[in-house]
Amino acid sequence: MADPTAKPPTYIHLRPGKDPPTLAPQPYRIVIVAESSVSDDWREDIAEWIWQIGSRYVVAWGQSCEVWHDSVDFANLAAFDFGDVPDKDSIMTTRHSGEPLSEVFWFAGFCAYHPDVQLGDTILLHIAEEGREGPLLEAYSLAQISD
Repeated sequence: MADPTAKPPTYIHLRPGKDPPTLAPQPYRIVIVAESSVSDDWREDIAEWIWQIGSRYVVAWGQSCEVWHDSVDFANLAAFDFGDVPDKDSIMTTRHSGEPLSEVFWFAGFCAYHPDVQLGDTILLHIAEEGREGPLLEAYSLAQISD
């Protein structure tokens, strides 16, 4: 069940190749909405940023979502020199190839929880040439309404 007291997600639009914003570290839930191709190096930089800001759950959707998923997993392992990752520092990742975005948003609100860490804010990380803040925030909100 989605948390009825949860605040709306934060929307971040990133054009491919651009630097991400500076955020205070906390255990974020991030939904990657990948609508543009990106270079492998830039994707790896963003995956490292996702780790550095404290994200503990990443839901990947869209173009190359499988690669986004794997890049975040790789950044998490690299942070611990490819050894054991403490449970509280493990980033849960899911990829949603071929699913409607509305279902991915529903999953993020109702199912994306970490077993060892209370997640804080949700971020919609929109990877695209042009932003679509209003429509994506509205779609996320609509997906949180249960029958």
